Amino acid sequence: MTHLLNLLAAIALLVWGTHLVRTGILRVLGANLRNVLAQSVSSRFRAVVSGIGVTALVQSSTATALIVAAFVGQGLMALPAALAVMLGADIGTSLIAVLFSRDLSWLSPLFIFVGVVMFIARQSTTVGRVGRILIGLGLMLLALSLVTVSANVLTQAPAVKALLASLGSDLLLEITVGALLAVLSYSSLAIVLLTATLAGSSVIPMDVALGLVLGANLGSGVLAVLTTLSANMETRQVPLGNLVFKLLGIAIAAPLLNLWLQHAHPLLGDVATVVVLFHLSFNLMAGLL
Repeated sequence: MTHLLNLLAAIALLVWGTHLVRTGILRVLGANLRNVLAQSVSSRFRAVVSGIGVTALVQSSTATALIVAAFVGQGLMALPAALAVMLGADIGTSLIAVLFSRDLSWLSPLFIFVGVVMFIARQSTTVGRVGRILIGLGLMLLALSLVTVSANVLTQAPAVKALLASLGSDLLLEITVGALLAVLSYSSLAIVLLTATLAGSSVIPMDVALGLVLGANLGSGVLAVLTTLSANMETRQVPLGNLVFKLLGIAIAAPLLNLWLQHAHPLLGDVATVVVLFHLSFNLMAGLL
């Protein structure tokens, strides 16, 4: 029971760290980020690049979706440009996942210490908000290392082994679980990082990890739709269109999972890298649809 609570606490810390980074970036650069998105309507390529850049900063494609959907609802951006921004947003979260899959745990105490000092010293200023971002980054890195330790111990339990075995036999179940986790945690990035960490520690098999990644991508689309349910139809078009792209991408990618396992895994070696690069490849493929 203690090991389960430790794992749940580590996951909660990962989600909270992601939240701190997202809100901190929005408080520091919110108006500038909105201006970048508003000015990206001139071409599809520029819209995609803007989506990548903004989402890489805020670490949330859902936050980008809400901003872009509001622009469409106000008539400030056409739907095709908004959907291009969202494709870029998904690529942006994938790039951040690749970055965080590296072993950066040594930066965690530095980020937390410096961030706390900045936040306490200048809490209501830009310096304090940057400190909030550093605290969030440090907590994310700390949480990922705690997830590895807790999960390795927990998976020795017979009940957990049976649960993981049941996941490995059903791709639809894996996608559903990944989607639910992304919606409940309000962060597909956190779930992808969690999945990569668990796979890298041999807690879950590679095929299960890829199924969960597909589900996390689907969950981010569902989350944006749920968040805009009360908005007008023009605003809801953006998350609905993005969800359709994700469903098409999953329909194409799901039958190709075995090919990825056969060819990418031997080339890349590191399991966590295979998982996050699959996440990136999936979103690049969706961007080409």
